[in-house]
Amino acid sequence: MRSGTVRASRYDPFVRRVHWLIAILAAIAIALAWSITGAPRHSGVRDRLIELHGSVGLVILVLMLFWMGWRLRHKSPPLRPLLSGLEALLARATHVALLALLVAMPLTGYIALSAAGRVVTLLGVIPIPTLVSANPSVARAAMALHLIGEFLIYGLVALHVGAALMHGFLRRDGILERMLPRRSA
Repeated sequence: MRSGTVRASRYDPFVRRVHWLIAILAAIAIALAWSITGAPRHSGVRDRLIELHGSVGLVILVLMLFWMGWRLRHKSPPLRPLLSGLEALLARATHVALLALLVAMPLTGYIALSAAGRVVTLLGVIPIPTLVSANPSVARAAMALHLIGEFLIYGLVALHVGAALMHGFLRRDGILERMLPRRSA
C-alpha cells in the first residue's frame, strides 16, 4: 500500500453479489455468442444458441436495471483519497460506459431479433413482447450496433480487469478488495 493512503471501504454484500453475477452471466453470453458463429446457419443448434444468448442478455438487462435503481439509493464507497482526481474520473467514466453497454447490448440484440421477425422468448418459455415490427433495415442496423458494442465491451472489460489487478497486486491499496467476497478468518 502507498504510504499515507487510507484503505478503501467495501461495497455492500448485495452490490458485490450482483456485480459478480452480472460478470458471470456476461462471460456466459460471450461464450454463447462465440458458439453461435460456429454453428451451421439455419440449424436448430444455432437457433437454440441464439435463444440462450438472448435469454442471458435479457437477464443481464433486468439485473442492470435493478442494480441501477439500487445504486440511485445506495452510494458507492468513495474513491478519494485513494485515487487521484484523474484516476477517479477515469474509473467513473469506465464504469458508466460499461453500465451503458450492459444495457445497450441486450436492447440492440432484442431489437435486431424482433426486427428480423424472430419471436423473442426467455428460455423458449416466456414470450417477450415485440417492441418493433419486422424491418430488415432496422434489424441490420441494430445488429451492427450490437457487434460494435461487443468490441467496446471487450476493451472496457479488459481495462476494468486490468485496473482491478493493478490495484490488487501492484498498488495493494484496497480498491480490488472493495468488490471481493470477505475472507473468513
